[in-house]
Amino acid sequence: MQNKTHNKSLKTRLKLLAGTAAMSACAFTVQAADTIKVGVLHSLSGTMAISETTLKDTVLMLIEEQNKKGGVLGQQLEPVVVDPASNWPMYAEKARELIEKDKVAVTFGGWTSASRKAMLPVFEQNNSILFYPVQYEGQESSKNIFYTGAAPNQQAIPAVDYLINDLGVKRFVLAGTDYVYPRTTNKILAAYLKSKGVADADVMVNYTPFGHSDWQSIVSNIKKFGSEGKKTAVVSTINGDANVPFYKELAAQGVSSEDIPVIAFSVGEEELSGMDTSALVGHLAAWNYFMSVDSEANDTFIDTWHKYIKDDSRVTNDPMEATYIGFNLWVKAVEKAGTTDTAKVSDAIIGLSVPNLTGGNATMLANHHITKPVVIGEIQDNGQFDVVWETEKEVKGDAWSDFLPTSEHLVSDWTAPIMCGSYNTQTKVCLGGEAK
Repeated sequence: MQNKTHNKSLKTRLKLLAGTAAMSACAFTVQAADTIKVGVLHSLSGTMAISETTLKDTVLMLIEEQNKKGGVLGQQLEPVVVDPASNWPMYAEKARELIEKDKVAVTFGGWTSASRKAMLPVFEQNNSILFYPVQYEGQESSKNIFYTGAAPNQQAIPAVDYLINDLGVKRFVLAGTDYVYPRTTNKILAAYLKSKGVADADVMVNYTPFGHSDWQSIVSNIKKFGSEGKKTAVVSTINGDANVPFYKELAAQGVSSEDIPVIAFSVGEEELSGMDTSALVGHLAAWNYFMSVDSEANDTFIDTWHKYIKDDSRVTNDPMEATYIGFNLWVKAVEKAGTTDTAKVSDAIIGLSVPNLTGGNATMLANHHITKPVVIGEIQDNGQFDVVWETEKEVKGDAWSDFLPTSEHLVSDWTAPIMCGSYNTQTKVCLGGEAK
């Protein structure tokens, strides 16, 4: 009798424990559901860490600021940070982990086009959203990617126009890191230069691997190319930490901005903060934002950044602004849709506008690109840029280049009735990237 009573008591206690465990599990599930998870996918190690670590910090700052306002849809945002370590296949692996394991509602990440190309099929297969914040070569439009960096017509083409029209450049060195962004961008630029009457003999193309450090012979060749009687400039798509020895070698060989100016698409305030800029003064960069831009929105952003990072010497840069724009567009779209559902957010975001940091507005277009001003700046000895040229208004991002025969008739439009990433306006046929 005593054993039966004991057994009954044990069963009761086990039931109670099981019930308590179930309640705890339920409480944990409710607590987890109270947050919206946000993926942060930037390299914190390897050759791209020099550029991407700051973007990780930017997303974390934006999440913290949004949570102070009450989060989104009454829920706090929870960052999930991963490090793809500058390894392109690892970006795809980490993206899949964020989507399938961590159940993120959105991801902010990537820098190189190689990383974006690796991630693209993962986001499409899982129908998840990626905000990509860096200038790129165009020739792409995915229903799952929102491109908040510059397309070629918002950076590369205006930069070449400035060199030709304002500096009188006749010869061009197209120097880039050996991967898809520089190669495709330079293909577009070569076609554009040809349309402007620049001879093939006046265009020199050179590619180097990521992390390249021995620039002596390359800079020597650039000097020789620029000494043949025509004004010469370098159009640089060199990416990552290879920029440091490149600019050092230019200075070592006495290549000044007056002799052969360099206009860079991947060198901003963050990269300059790790260099001795005294010999770089006068060289150029083309972006859509500089820290030196005078606007109330920019002043507020810089102040918020310095307070968050607890270091008044930390700079801001263009991909940070693109991240800021993308984050605010996503928040606005989620609030409009009333949900984080991918399809509903993607529909809601088209046509939405948020302030940029230059004093204007960024609008999300039907091709998943945004409107951006174009600004060209000269490097100063303090590591900042003095704006020497800018567009009068924002330029609409073009997914497909008008200067390549394979894409001159293509448009991207993710709204009905087209719903296609590469629609041929002549044949009225969608060539791919169609909505599924």
